[in-house]
Amino acid sequence: MPAPGERPVVTGTLVAVRYPPEDWNHSMTTLPPRDRPARLAVGAIGAGRVGAVLAAALDRAGHSAVAVAAVSQASRRRAEALVPEAQVLPPDEVAARADLLLLAVPDDVLPAIVNGLAAADAVRAGTLVAHTSGAHGFHVLDPLTASGALPMALHPVMTFTGTEVDLQRLAGACFGVTSPEQLRLAAEALVIEMGSEPVWIEESDRAAYHAALAFGANNLVTLVAQSADLLREVGVESPMRLLGPLLGAALDNALRRGDAALTGPVARGDAGTVRAHLSVLPAPQVRAAYVAMSRLTADRALAAGLLAAEDAESLLDVLAAEG
Repeated sequence: MPAPGERPVVTGTLVAVRYPPEDWNHSMTTLPPRDRPARLAVGAIGAGRVGAVLAAALDRAGHSAVAVAAVSQASRRRAEALVPEAQVLPPDEVAARADLLLLAVPDDVLPAIVNGLAAADAVRAGTLVAHTSGAHGFHVLDPLTASGALPMALHPVMTFTGTEVDLQRLAGACFGVTSPEQLRLAAEALVIEMGSEPVWIEESDRAAYHAALAFGANNLVTLVAQSADLLREVGVESPMRLLGPLLGAALDNALRRGDAALTGPVARGDAGTVRAHLSVLPAPQVRAAYVAMSRLTADRALAAGLLAAEDAESLLDVLAAEG
C-alpha cells in the first residue's frame, strides 16, 4: 500500500479468471499492460449519474462497457453520451453479459435489486459484482455470493453531474472499499484503474463511515443554502457572492487545520453575540439548528483549548435557555 499522501501506481493489468468462491485467493492475477485490450466486460444496472460515469471510467481504463440498464430518457441519453457502444438492456440481460457488474442504485433499493437478480439466477458464478452504495458493505450481496458471485463495495466519495466532467474529477477522488479479504487487491485495483485512490473500510464500519460523509456533505449544502436565505431576507441580492470567499476559506482552513481553524463568536465565547443571533433568527427549526451546531462547536473548541471554561459557561447558559 502507498504511504499517506502518495498516489498508488498500477504496474499490471487486471484480468478476471473464473474460479468458484472458495478459490477467491486465486481469482485475480496480473499480466503486462495491454496484453488484453478488453479485459472485463462491464455491465451497469443503474445508468444514473454514478453508474454511467463509472462504466465510462472503466471502459477508458481498458475494460469494455458492454451493457447498461437505463429506464428513464435522461438515463438513456447519459448512457449514449458516456458509453455509446454499450447496449441498453433489461437488468437480467445486463447481468448475464457482465464479467464485472456495477449496481449503481439508491441505498434502499439495492437489497431488492440483489434479491431480484438472485431469484432470476441472472449472475454467473465468478462474476465480480460491485455496488456503489456508501451505506452498505459487501454482505448486502450475499444472495448473489451464494451462487458464486464475487462481491465488493466501491463507493465513490464525490458528487456526480453525470457528465464528462466527472471523469476528470475521479482523478482526485477516493473510494470507500469493502470486500472479502481475498478480493481486496482486486477491488482496490479497479479503483486505481479509474484514477482514484482506494480507502479500506471494514464491513462493520460502513454505517459509521457513511454517516460521517453525509454529516459533512449533506449538511454543508443545507448550511450554505440557509445562510443564503438569511442574507436574502435582509436585502442582499447576491448572497453567494458574499458567502463564496468566506466559506471557501473556511472549508480550506478546516481541511488543513481541523479544530484549530474554528473561529467566530461561539469559539470566542461571545455569549452576547450568540444571544443577539438567536433573537433574530426567523424560524424555530433554524434556531434549533443554530443551537445544536453551536453546542457542538463549543464542545470542540473547549476540547481543543480554544475556548476558556469560564467563557464557555455563559455561552452554554444562553444556548440552554433557547433549547
